Amino acid sequence: MNVFLTGGTGFIGSAVLRRLVPEGHRVTALVRSEASAVKVTAAGATPVVGDITDSAWLATQLAQADGAIHTASPGDETSAAVEAAVADAVTAAYTGTGKAFVLTSGIWMFGNGAAITEQSPVAPPALVSWREDIEKQVLGIPGARPVIVACGVVYGHGGGMPNVISGAPRTESGALTLVGDGSQHWTTVHVDDLADLYVRALQNGRAGSRYIASDGDNPTVRELGEAAARAAGGDGAVHAESEAETCARFGDQFAEAILLDEQATGDRARTELGWQPTQPSLVHELEHGSYTPPS
Repeated sequence: MNVFLTGGTGFIGSAVLRRLVPEGHRVTALVRSEASAVKVTAAGATPVVGDITDSAWLATQLAQADGAIHTASPGDETSAAVEAAVADAVTAAYTGTGKAFVLTSGIWMFGNGAAITEQSPVAPPALVSWREDIEKQVLGIPGARPVIVACGVVYGHGGGMPNVISGAPRTESGALTLVGDGSQHWTTVHVDDLADLYVRALQNGRAGSRYIASDGDNPTVRELGEAAARAAGGDGAVHAESEAETCARFGDQFAEAILLDEQATGDRARTELGWQPTQPSLVHELEHGSYTPPS
């Protein structure tokens, strides 16, 4: 396929690019700078420099591809506007074409839950509540094959959300500070396993479907903190903090999200797409992998 990719130099997008090219897909990667163009070229893609918020221009680029994967996200107050522009562009470009479009979402969209599935009602925290209308728009594109990948907490190669834990401050006694009391579960996925799921969703995902990207491992934040505190021969000591302290450290909206208690299996992706996560768990990565132990 000729695949249009956004976010090709990002944590998730670069892993997707590494997966697409060896499988024979021709990738056109949207970039914002010449430096990024050099990076995606080295990874085997053809760069195109442009503005992702220019819906008319983006629709023209999307129309030239057989399908697209959207992983780019500013991760700031402009995110909602960027996603709205992308949704408008893909609606214009792919209506009635049968082409696949894979949109990135996250497990936070479902709020708290001990057994989250794709059928669970959405209950997003304020930080990502703007996603709901955009996802409805994309999933409802007529005559296209839109798919959403709802990522768990993404980790691997020393990147992603786990740095919130591995880089947490120490108390005077040397204990690692947790996010809240650490009783909440995080559902997780290695970035390389996630990249495999994106490609499978592009190739074979059912129109209008969501796929939760979870490796089925749902450690508590306390377990993750203890693993990080054991790194480099540490004693595994951790220190719980109150929700108010977590809010003061991260801000109310981000704290609300990382305090969510979520568990999922990712069974639909396994059953429908043949997805099989193979990478080491996040607990293993924190204790033995490439994350920098806190000092």
